[in-house]
Amino acid sequence: MRVFKLKRENFIPFMKGLSKFGELWGPVRKGDRYVYANEPPEKFVLNAIRTIVPAKKFFLPQKSTILKFKNNEWREHYDVKKRVIFGLHPCDIHALNIYHKFYTRLYPDPYYLKNRENTLIVGLSCLPDENCFCHLTDTETVNEGFDLFLTDLGDKFLVWVGSPKGDESLKLVKDLIEDTTQKDIDEYVEWRKKRRSMFKVSLDLEGMPEILTFNYDSPIWEQMGTACLSCGTCTMVCPSCTCFDVDDEFDIRTDEMNRQRYWYSCVFREYSMVAGGHNFREARSERLKLWYTHKLVGFMSEYGSPACVGCGRCVVSCPVDINVITVAKALLKEKPDAFWARMASSNVEVQHA
Repeated sequence: MRVFKLKRENFIPFMKGLSKFGELWGPVRKGDRYVYANEPPEKFVLNAIRTIVPAKKFFLPQKSTILKFKNNEWREHYDVKKRVIFGLHPCDIHALNIYHKFYTRLYPDPYYLKNRENTLIVGLSCLPDENCFCHLTDTETVNEGFDLFLTDLGDKFLVWVGSPKGDESLKLVKDLIEDTTQKDIDEYVEWRKKRRSMFKVSLDLEGMPEILTFNYDSPIWEQMGTACLSCGTCTMVCPSCTCFDVDDEFDIRTDEMNRQRYWYSCVFREYSMVAGGHNFREARSERLKLWYTHKLVGFMSEYGSPACVGCGRCVVSCPVDINVITVAKALLKEKPDAFWARMASSNVEVQHA
């Protein structure tokens, strides 16, 4: 993998040069949080920790038209724009790699593939806050899944080239980059040591698939179901969730129809409803168990890695503090405040394998 140096004063011209590839998107502040926005690079926040909604929205939008019915026939509909997405952290790129596996292996999704083909992914290094746990999921660094990746070393960036598309895009900014020196590499090594020391979450996730499997029938799930609001926030902000639903919008005046695909959630009651009004996951506890089993067990057995990347979005977003960390602690016989107090007050006996 090739690596170059970009002086900090050349960052804005560098991003403006890349914008010749397509629309430029990056993290900007929205209140006390961050979102991806199509703004000039001067507005990008380089120390943003996590965006509210992850970058998956660029590859399969929250709602999109996939088919149009007109003149008695269906036609595929694509709304694809060339984009440069800047600011993806290593955990978010790992999540896109998970997304890529899901949407390309068994049943390649043409909508995802067209968006991916027309997107230049430019990653950015980050320093963790108290909710990051990517060091526990081995996703704090990344070696694939990006076109370019910038490591912020203060007065300069190291620019890693991760694909032929990224290599080609550097021709747009070739006058702004330089070769690296041994001093640059030494600074990078020290930066990695500093970053590793900044993680605050301490939890043993090793063996979690087996531990979760052993506790599949534990009363803990019932207590979580009591606390859970079934709002679906955890699934909407999760960068690796893939569930969607399809609906037809019909205009009786014109005999035209749009088939829409939109994000959906396995924690919604209607998600598991089938013909006749039957629901094989009526209980919220069963739906929660499905989500965590998929994240920590099911995806690993199918693709060889868990579907959690430690980004911390579920930690900061769940209004009742049910997330990967609190669930893992409960399964490890610790006592997260989120739902343990209710368990104690309801006299539910906690059993562990």
